Amino acid sequence: MIRVLTLFGTRPEVIKLAPVIRELETHPRVFKTLNVASGQHTTLLYPLVRFFGFRVDHDLQVMEPHQHPSGVGARVLMALDPILVRETPDLVLVQGDTTTAMAGALAAFHRRIPVGHVEAGLRSGVSQNPFPEEMNRRLIGRLASYHFAATSRNREMLLREGVDEEHVFVTGNPVVDALEEILALSVPTPRVRQLLETTNGLRRIVLTTHRRESFGDVMTENLRVLARFVLRHPDVTLLFPVHPNPVVTETAKAVLEDVPRVHLFDPLGYEEFVLLLSHAWLIVSDSGGVQEEAPTLGKPLLIIRENTERPEAVECGIGKLVGPSPGRLAELLEQAYAPGSWAEYVARTPNPFGRGDAARRIRRIIAERVHPVQHRPAGTAPRTPVVTADS
Repeated sequence: MIRVLTLFGTRPEVIKLAPVIRELETHPRVFKTLNVASGQHTTLLYPLVRFFGFRVDHDLQVMEPHQHPSGVGARVLMALDPILVRETPDLVLVQGDTTTAMAGALAAFHRRIPVGHVEAGLRSGVSQNPFPEEMNRRLIGRLASYHFAATSRNREMLLREGVDEEHVFVTGNPVVDALEEILALSVPTPRVRQLLETTNGLRRIVLTTHRRESFGDVMTENLRVLARFVLRHPDVTLLFPVHPNPVVTETAKAVLEDVPRVHLFDPLGYEEFVLLLSHAWLIVSDSGGVQEEAPTLGKPLLIIRENTERPEAVECGIGKLVGPSPGRLAELLEQAYAPGSWAEYVARTPNPFGRGDAARRIRRIIAERVHPVQHRPAGTAPRTPVVTADS
């Protein structure tokens, strides 16, 4: 039996790992699953755990007020190590680019436990943007034994970095699996129903912006462009679930609070958010995850960033990269609004991030490639610990 420890700490990690966890758990004769939450997110995490219906075996509870990535990383390393020793997994599975994923991969490496990286091979090419996610991905890429790449482009990136092609697998992204399930099972909550009823008959722009690179003048000017666009077009409305970061809330209130047909509201649960996106005319976002969700939902997207580690969304024609210029955002908004624009045709574009079978592909690869280590005494380290001059 293959013992797989899956580590997650944030809402996006739960979304993308839930289909994989459940796929493993449907084969109990092959896999023993151990699910570990770091607690990097708290209130955002467990509603999704309950929605997807899987258990959490251990919670590291690393969350602290005003936490810094270094503190999160240190606490994950310290709290995860004794679990690795006690549970003796054959594989540690992490996803994406968070501090939880990076520290979990390093902890497994220190215990000589193979690491599987879901959503491997994404790169922006700029070490400080997005920060710290870009460097987290690169570090995990050096630590992982199995690289589950969403696209062929991701695979080629890993091969250029020297990863053995025998260890890179194109699986699609399990976010597609998760979104298909959410759309099939979710019904509008009263909050979403009210938003949809209030904006019925209007072209809905759904906005998300929260990245550090967007803070300051960039965010202010982007919001001003959107406000002018809404005022210029009476059939357009802006729906903005405002991130709780004070920088975002203060800027949103200052620029948008009194603009007609602009709706500012607290962040939605993920199921609510996906349903709202599914009713959008246009999405404007600096989120990495939204760049995968928009093609899955067939919605046009303006990416308010200077670069993207998901260029497939742009290359397939669903997304447009805005860059740093507010004038460029204004131009692209008007292009999307024009009759016969690119935005009217994206629903027919094939999804570059997969077909909804990524979890099944990952499960099959683990079953074929990962072999349980036999005859280990209970409570001992899975493999010989690394000893260094600093030990």
